[in-house]
Amino acid sequence: MTAEAATAPTMFASLRVRNYRLFASGQVVSLVGTWMQRVAQDWLVLDLSGGSPVALGVAAALQFGPTLLLSLSAGAVADRYDKRRVLMALQVGMGACALALGLLDVTGAATLGLVYVLCALLGCFSAVDAPIRQSFAGEMVGPDTLTNAVALNSMTFNTARIVGPAIAGLMIAAVGTGWVFLVNTATFAAVLTGLAMMRPAEMFVYERASRARGSVLRGLQEVRRRPDLVVLLTVVFFVSTFGINFFMTLAITARLVFGRGAESYGLLTSALAVGCLVGAFVAARRVGRPRIRTVLLAGLFFGVAELVTGVMPTYALTALVLIPTGLAQLVFTTAANAAVQLGVSESMRGRVMGLYVLVLLGGTPLGGPVLGWMAEVWGGRAPLVVGGVLTVATVVVAAGLLALQARRARAAVAAPA
Repeated sequence: MTAEAATAPTMFASLRVRNYRLFASGQVVSLVGTWMQRVAQDWLVLDLSGGSPVALGVAAALQFGPTLLLSLSAGAVADRYDKRRVLMALQVGMGACALALGLLDVTGAATLGLVYVLCALLGCFSAVDAPIRQSFAGEMVGPDTLTNAVALNSMTFNTARIVGPAIAGLMIAAVGTGWVFLVNTATFAAVLTGLAMMRPAEMFVYERASRARGSVLRGLQEVRRRPDLVVLLTVVFFVSTFGINFFMTLAITARLVFGRGAESYGLLTSALAVGCLVGAFVAARRVGRPRIRTVLLAGLFFGVAELVTGVMPTYALTALVLIPTGLAQLVFTTAANAAVQLGVSESMRGRVMGLYVLVLLGGTPLGGPVLGWMAEVWGGRAPLVVGGVLTVATVVVAAGLLALQARRARAAVAAPA
């Protein structure tokens, strides 16, 4: 048997599980629609605001702001209730938001204020959905295959990320943004069907958390006892807040730096997603819990690549450099996700993933407006350049802190009783 043949079963190990196959197939259809909506929403905000980067940052803050308020509580919900049923209810809510936005747009009734309201409402559903969906992977495939499932989730996500923006760019040019939102509404049927067809008896069910007060606090205390996880989550916060903000920085780059339209924005997003998809294949080959060193090295490479992307002189070179940037981003986020999930007990996983989602997405309300302000004051390249520099600085500081922790631990062991 060749090395490639031996690696293939490992790379797609989670797909041997029927429930996970249903989940992944529904997700890939729904996520294509989600990425279509994300591109169309950004473009609609730019159109309604006269091309204001700050308005785009405000929309991002409203959509991701609820994560600050809801993700920790959503993690407690994930540990307490049937994740599959909760996810089904959330898909209905997000589909309704897409339908409302589409109807407002195609009828000409959309205003910037109404778009902001729907961004906030969608953000509430997404804030609850994210930690539940992240921790649901363990129930579908079990702990031995969890790292692979996380990587395949990323592969599914980024396959949609390649297809969705490209379709959205063409549709926006042909029929406008409204029909993109309506198409996204229809895609929610796929993920609902997949969830409904699952067999609960085949799930890896863990002990449910009690309804006693203080469950969220106990999840925070679990992380606090682990200095390595504290450093890891801090790195994720700073990198995601200022580095992984491509939903707005690429729109700014396409429109303000190169003077391009929606099609070019969609292609930049697809170029980044190609790199992420390659990164997902790399991550899927790994087994076991990723080491924090892997997370830091991927973060360092990502920061350098983003910085280089920001100074590229042409549109074609920018798109080209986005491919290795996306690869590093995906390896970083996948390794961090798996390290956090496998670093805690199953009964705490939902609450800890709620914290992970909080630091991954919760900084966007801060980073979005700040990066938009930078683009207006310092030019369209500033968000990518500053994001890359801050990412590198964060990783270097984190590596120093972990080295100091290790030195102190060795000294404590060597000290006489």
